[in-house]
Amino acid sequence: MNDTVPARQPAQRGAWLAVLAATLFGISTPLVQRAGTGLGPFMTAALLYAGAALLGALLRRAPEREAQVRRTDLPRLLAMAAFGAVAGPVALAWGLQHTSGTSASLMLSLEALFTALLARVLYGESMDRRVRFAMALLLAGGIVLVLDRSSAGQTQIAGLLAVLLATAAWGIDNTLSRALAERDPAQVVLVKAALGAPAALLLALAWGEAMPRAPQALALLLIGASGYGLSLRLYLLAQRAFGAARTGSVFAFAPFIGALVAAALGEGALDWGTAAGGVVMLAGVVLHLRERHEHAHVHEALVHEHAHRHDDGHHDHVHDVPPAGEHSHLHRHEPTQHSHPHVPDAHHTHRH
Repeated sequence: MNDTVPARQPAQRGAWLAVLAATLFGISTPLVQRAGTGLGPFMTAALLYAGAALLGALLRRAPEREAQVRRTDLPRLLAMAAFGAVAGPVALAWGLQHTSGTSASLMLSLEALFTALLARVLYGESMDRRVRFAMALLLAGGIVLVLDRSSAGQTQIAGLLAVLLATAAWGIDNTLSRALAERDPAQVVLVKAALGAPAALLLALAWGEAMPRAPQALALLLIGASGYGLSLRLYLLAQRAFGAARTGSVFAFAPFIGALVAAALGEGALDWGTAAGGVVMLAGVVLHLRERHEHAHVHEALVHEHAHRHDDGHHDHVHDVPPAGEHSHLHRHEPTQHSHPHVPDAHHTHRH
């Protein structure tokens, strides 16, 4: 079967979702530093992901609208919880207590590098020259920001190394989550956070960390719900539409957002180095938004379940009663060949 899908810009939806996810997470970093003052890193992580779990529970969708998490996903979710809900936030929380919020925010740009490399190796995601250049701009902008803060004498090495460890942990988490991008993202957030929060709490109690005050606990729960729960949900939706490498690359814009918020909270003025790094990173985001990758490609027969519509050029199966809008069920794709703009989503995993 040969047909042509109407031209469109599939990269834009994924890029905007990633920008929103990055904004929420970027805002959360300096806020965690303030709200977590006096708390241990394990307790901080436990409260952040408890808030994320609550958000996930509130946003879950019905099974007929989104594919549900399966028992076979549990090993992957356990690994995601270990890296993303325990190791990552614990390392970040410790690092935030030993360096400035601005410096920590900027160092988080390296998360994109870990994610992109792992996505390329494990999933073979395509990266043409435009995408590689966009990633290079985002990474270069992050490096400019870090060097600027280092030259200003506001960086403590131990704290930044802890933040670097957090970026590596989240890079692994991001890559693991790619295989779950077609599941209900709110349910993925719920299960991951529900596994990670109790583990972090038990470690906090075993380590003898102080208990939070009620206002402090509430603040961290709210930050976790938005900066970790809602941000992760948007990140998973971006991966669904955009692929792991591109989502991780755009998400590198989060450090600049964090730096702006830290400056607004009085941690210092936004200097020329920070502004220059942010402009370079913004250029990388714009390149992603303008990506157009099109060529003739073959779809092999495929049976899977995920939320979909019947006006996207890839879902032409028949229903006894036509559903309204987006819905989810197990369905089959017949082999086909066509040409249209596309990105590495669930239907375009072909090699280049």
